[in-house]
Amino acid sequence: MEVAGESCDVENGAYSNRAIEVKEFDETKAGVKGLVDSGVKEIPRFFIHPPENLAAGNGGAGYEVPVIDLKGLERGERAEIVRGIREASETWGCFQMVNHGIPMTIIEEMLEGVRRFHEQPQELKMEWYSRDTKQPVRYYCNGDLHVSNAANWRDSISCEFPDGTLDPEALPLLCRKEIKAYIKGMNELKEKVGELVSEALGLKSDYLKKMGCMETQTLVCHYYPGCPQPDLTLGATKHSDPSFLTILLQDNIGGLQVLHQDRWLDIPPLHGALVANIGDLMQLITNDRFKSVEHRVLARQVGPRISAACFFYPSTMSEYKLYGPIMEFLSDHNRPIYRETHVNEYLEYYRSKGLDGTSALPHFKL
Repeated sequence: MEVAGESCDVENGAYSNRAIEVKEFDETKAGVKGLVDSGVKEIPRFFIHPPENLAAGNGGAGYEVPVIDLKGLERGERAEIVRGIREASETWGCFQMVNHGIPMTIIEEMLEGVRRFHEQPQELKMEWYSRDTKQPVRYYCNGDLHVSNAANWRDSISCEFPDGTLDPEALPLLCRKEIKAYIKGMNELKEKVGELVSEALGLKSDYLKKMGCMETQTLVCHYYPGCPQPDLTLGATKHSDPSFLTILLQDNIGGLQVLHQDRWLDIPPLHGALVANIGDLMQLITNDRFKSVEHRVLARQVGPRISAACFFYPSTMSEYKLYGPIMEFLSDHNRPIYRETHVNEYLEYYRSKGLDGTSALPHFKL
């Protein structure tokens, strides 16, 4: 393929001026929304994905992502809910949750708060722009922009809550109240879901809590503007999450897909529902009993699509704690698949490879 007289290999994302173009784009601090606001009709080359990344799914005909109704906990249906979570985590790696206890007002205000942040004047928003992962709150476009083969059509704001806390003054005023209320609900829901997942593994309900593996939250709020050429790019490349567990809020635009039995299937927005994703570290400690779900987000002409993903990681005291397959799952006939690792090592490797469409887990296999 020739672009402006230059050799351009879209299949591997490489062309001679790519690094320069990416650097120039990054330095604008305007993100994808800045491109859309400028009226672009064609997306920059570094957003173009190879055809194999863009392969269409069947939309989900004949399949449905499991839906767990947590209202059943009040009706004495705990065993049925635990069984449903076990089956979903073993076969899908994800499930939707309804009647989870977070009021619709908080959900709707959270989505609106994320929209307000991303749609504020660019000169104000760019003050939050950073690629420093140690910054507790930062706005950026593609965390792996400089290492990925192709960029994704989205902007993000990330908020780090070590041990579930963050000085509210560190949050942008435009969405401070909404994030505070939402993360409080996430912490409460995490306790409930952590118990159910522990029981689904056949362990005591406080097992995961005692491991300290879900005490820190990273809330990443994505903004996917409408795209002029959605067939050439993605909102998010195929990936799995590096967390133990992720709880996702999505608006009603759609575009989220999961890979199930080698098919891309839609997770259609369900009013008021939250999506729970099993993360890589959960697959690691369960020795492949629970599966980390591979998923992606399609680019759309309509937009913006807005989502908020809450990733659960170990407490600050456990950042360098070694996590490996749980002893209760091991035997002479079920040897450990993975070596022990700590969350910082896992995240360092995950970030170094970028969202390249492959899992980070094989790197940690014995």
